[in-house]
This record gives sequence, C-alpha cells and structure tokens, in this order.
Amino acid sequence: MRPFACPNCRRLNHFEVRVCPSCKATLGYDPNTDAFRFLADGATVWRDGGGDVADMVVCYNNNAYRICNWLVGSHEATKLCRACRHNRTIPDLTEPTVPQRWARIESAKRRMIHTLLKLGLPLENRTEAAGLGVQGLAFDFLYDAAAEKAGTPRIVTGHDSGLITLNLIEADDAQRERIRNAMGEPYRTLLGHFRHEVGHHYWSRLVEPDPEEREACRAVFGDERIDYQQSLHTHYSDAPTRVWTDAYVSYYATAHPWEDFAETFAHYLHIVDVLATVGGFDLSLDAPTNGAAHLEVDVNFDPYTAETRALADAMAPLSFAMNAVNRAMGQPDLYPFHLSDAIVAKLDYVRKLVDKGRVRTQIHQVHVEAA
Repeated sequence: MRPFACPNCRRLNHFEVRVCPSCKATLGYDPNTDAFRFLADGATVWRDGGGDVADMVVCYNNNAYRICNWLVGSHEATKLCRACRHNRTIPDLTEPTVPQRWARIESAKRRMIHTLLKLGLPLENRTEAAGLGVQGLAFDFLYDAAAEKAGTPRIVTGHDSGLITLNLIEADDAQRERIRNAMGEPYRTLLGHFRHEVGHHYWSRLVEPDPEEREACRAVFGDERIDYQQSLHTHYSDAPTRVWTDAYVSYYATAHPWEDFAETFAHYLHIVDVLATVGGFDLSLDAPTNGAAHLEVDVNFDPYTAETRALADAMAPLSFAMNAVNRAMGQPDLYPFHLSDAIVAKLDYVRKLVDKGRVRTQIHQVHVEAA
C-alpha cells in the first residue's frame, strides 16, 4: 500500500504507526478516508490534514488492549473498527506470550482488510451478513499453550463457512519457519495466511451461490466437487500423485480446486498490494541488461482496478529486482514464484470476480443511501 503522511507534520509513516516519530502526534487510521488523523485540541478531537474534525473515537481494542490503531465513528454501538468487528474469538491474554503474538496477527489482518476495502469487495461481519442473508466474515484467534509445548498443535488454521481460524503459533517466527520447512513451502507469512483463507471466504461468498459463476470457476480451476479430504490426504501422502507445474502458482494449489482458487486469490492480493506500494513511493525500474530483455517498469496505474496483464507485466521484473535486493541482505526471495500464462489466466478470473464483487458493493451502498 502507499505510504501515509502524518496529517500534522506530513512526515511519511508506515501503516502500523500510532505516534508520529517526527512531531509526536497521536495518530489513528480513518478507513472512511483511507488516511490518518491526529489527536488535536488538547486531545479532544481527531483532525485530518486539512483541519477538518471527524466525530470518531479510537477502536475499543485500542482502549482495552492497545492492539489497534484504527478509528471508528462515535455513534457505532460496539466501538469496534472496520477490522476488529470481524473478530469472533480473541485468545486468552493471561498467557504471557499471547499479547505480543495477537498484536502481530491483528497487524497482518488490518493490512489484509485494508486491501479488501480498497478493492471494494463486500465485507460484512456475521451480524451485518445475517440481515442480508449472505455469508459474513469472522475470525477465531486461538492458542493452545500445552499443545505447543508438547510439539503437537491441535488448532488448525483454516476456513469454514466464513469463519477463519488462525493458530497463534503462526505469529512465532521460529515456529512458523519450522512448519514452512517441514511442509516444503517457499513462502509462509501471517499476511499470506489471511489472504489465502479470505480467498476461501470469497469463493463461498461470490462463487458458490451463483450457478453460472460456479461453472465459470470450474472451467478455470477444475471441479471442486471432487472429494476434498481425499485430495488433501493424497497431497500430504508420502507418494503424492500431483505434480507442481507452471499451471499452478504453488504446490499447495495442486491439492484441490478450492486450494488452487484460494492460492490464486492470495497472489492477486499479494501483487496488488506490492504494486500499490511501489506506485505510492513513485518507484520505477529501468535496468539495461547488455542486449538481453530490458527491465523497465513504471507503476503509473491504479493496481486495485488495473487489468491483469498490466499487473503481471509489472510484477515479473519488479519481483526479480526485489528478490535481488533480498539476496543482497542474505534473505530468501521476497516473491519466489513465477507467473506463467496459465497462472495469469487464473489471476484474470479472480480479478474479474473482484470487479463483480465491487459492483455488488456499490449497488448495495446506493440502496442503503436511498433508504
């Protein structure tokens, strides 16, 4: 995502900021304007960069746990922000390691929610969804200290009918790296988990209820009616029958059409957010290669609404450059994936589905405003 200017002194800050390092103003993110506000006038009002005052308060999870930097309208009954209102279960905070892990999880979740809001996708929690007769999005953040100490985790990160469960063990870098190596994955992050699992939610929210959309999705990803549990068993067996070809963005995507869709959806979010960040900093790439293909990229378009080919054409050389920078720091490749034509075609289906979801959101907002 783009960098965010402090509304008081204009210093650029990261999305997770709470206090501006330059002017020391207390900051809060306003999702309605996609910008930060600062606490002004003797800490009584939230002002934007133009001095306008908003009738907002800090999210309840900031007051209670210092875990969120978003603002919410003072009229909201729960006083939970656009991101925190999706939480169904938070972990037991009496366990010493939990608060710091939960903070990392919430930070990744807010970044994911920001992208969904920018894309204009329908984003209802379970209470809001019940009134519309659709599937809402909820999160259970769970931790089993005894199971972790025994090395036998019993909480599985996954998705079920709009409910995303995440094991807090994933917030521990050492544990997550151990799991990544054990499963032979080139990439495993908290943000990646959220983007993958929310892909399952949007399959259920946008594809499953629509017979025509289901057929269109099957034409691209395969028939999801094949036995899911058997597919996973085969995938994780000692002698898997599936081969990771350039038709799949990851090896896990080969397990089942649902996982192929979710992995592709996650990569669409990866790509959009990377390019929005590059464009926000006005970065460009111009690398002559001594007669070989010229690497040149200028992200002068809006990644949230751009055509798939523009996204892929920009991401390929940029990921090469970013991987080179990571290697210069002794780190793994930032984006260790290759976007083949087959994968780009799947990304194009996801982008078009997102466009349809955006239109549905806009139509709903018009109806709400008219009412």
